[in-house]
Amino acid sequence: MDKLDPRLRGDDDAWYGFEMAKRNNTTKIKYVDSVWDAIEPSKSEAANMKARAELMIAIHKTVLRWDITQAAAAKRLGLTQPRLNDLLKGRITKFSLDALINHATLAGLDVKVKVGKAA
Repeated sequence: MDKLDPRLRGDDDAWYGFEMAKRNNTTKIKYVDSVWDAIEPSKSEAANMKARAELMIAIHKTVLRWDITQAAAAKRLGLTQPRLNDLLKGRITKFSLDALINHATLAGLDVKVKVGKAA
């Protein structure tokens, strides 16, 4: 349940983009770079979700540009049509990073990983 959007958990003081924590009647605001930084329990899980989201968006845009049926697009990506529908609907927890990289490559996308020192 902790991985849900804070608003869905009933936390009125949490919104996308930042977290709020109340302590001794004071409010502390922590700004974050991404919604994933706010709702994932660790930096590594947030990084994984950011990468998956970016890949899903890129694949979705590519499939839309093809202007073909979902069944034809699914075949092209090595997926079943219901599985492609999950991807197009953004059901991110149903796809691993590894699987999304494979599907992006089948979609003709060039996937690169950028690694840098953490701030």
